[in-house]
Amino acid sequence: MRINLPKSIFFIVVFTLNINKMEAQEKQHLTGQQQSIAAISALTATGDLKNLKSELDSGLEAGLTVNEIKEILVQLYAYCGFPRSLNALNTFKTVADERKTKGITDKTGKEIVVENNVVDKYEQGRKVLEVLTKTPQSKPAPGFGEFSPRIDSFLKEHLFADVFASDVLTYQQRELATISALAAMPGLASQLESHIGIGMNTGITEQQIKTVFDIIENSINKEQAEKARDVLAKMKK
Repeated sequence: MRINLPKSIFFIVVFTLNINKMEAQEKQHLTGQQQSIAAISALTATGDLKNLKSELDSGLEAGLTVNEIKEILVQLYAYCGFPRSLNALNTFKTVADERKTKGITDKTGKEIVVENNVVDKYEQGRKVLEVLTKTPQSKPAPGFGEFSPRIDSFLKEHLFADVFASDVLTYQQRELATISALAAMPGLASQLESHIGIGMNTGITEQQIKTVFDIIENSINKEQAEKARDVLAKMKK
């Protein structure tokens, strides 16, 4: 049976459907800021400071705040090491100083939490990891945590407690940065697989992850991007 709607109602229905379709499509793609997070993270992880400098400038132009970028670079030390993180931060300082000299005023953003004064940091980090993984986390972590309780403590108490205590970045932004950094570096398929799963738990879509890998291909190399795509493909089987 065909229902004849008044033209005014018909146009409202069509307009609403189109808006919903556009919103759904937008969720499948990365925003300009998200693309910058991915590129900045990949270039930091691989130590490409020349291209990182350009991307940091683009990130600020895309609307990322100074503190958001700082927080990305701080977090990445846990995944690519202090030297790369510190080099990236020094590069960012240069970019920020040059922009000030040109009269450009960038938004500082939310204040970064420096101290994390809680009674039990391990428990705080364990609970954060449970939220991210949607899986109960035993103490210590099975496998590596039982073999080396010290590294398990660092992981929970520092990364997922101290670093994640700052709300300058959302969990989704943090995972976007982590996925991109891990995808840019060779030999980390297992960790990449874990963080793709965590990223999806925060709302990152499969298409958005594919876009991250396109960024890896353009900013790092095709070989590394293909390896990352293989990880995603195996997860779907």
